[in-house]
Amino acid sequence: MKVRTYSRYTLRAISLLATLIKTGRLEKRIKTQELAERAGISRDLLYRIEKGDPRVELGVALEVAAIVGVPLFSADVSEIEERSKQASEKLALLPRAVRNRQMKANDDF
Repeated sequence: MKVRTYSRYTLRAISLLATLIKTGRLEKRIKTQELAERAGISRDLLYRIEKGDPRVELGVALEVAAIVGVPLFSADVSEIEERSKQASEKLALLPRAVRNRQMKANDDF
């Protein structure tokens, strides 16, 4: 089995998200079983999210964050939609694929 490595930045960001999720759950006085049921996940998966396991599916972690009220981008859905639209417009201007240009070897000595 190949071991996946993560950058320090990624691990710190995941740890921050995990802490914010757990804090949100505790502030709202939501039990782990209740939150797991609301998110449609197991308590074990919720535990992994709150511990900052980087192998947790992103969509699940974001759903749990939304349930406990962790603002990742903005609480305003229209602002998220506007930023998404802007990102899509920018993406449309960029090349479809990135190609590494192969340099022809100059072996004429």
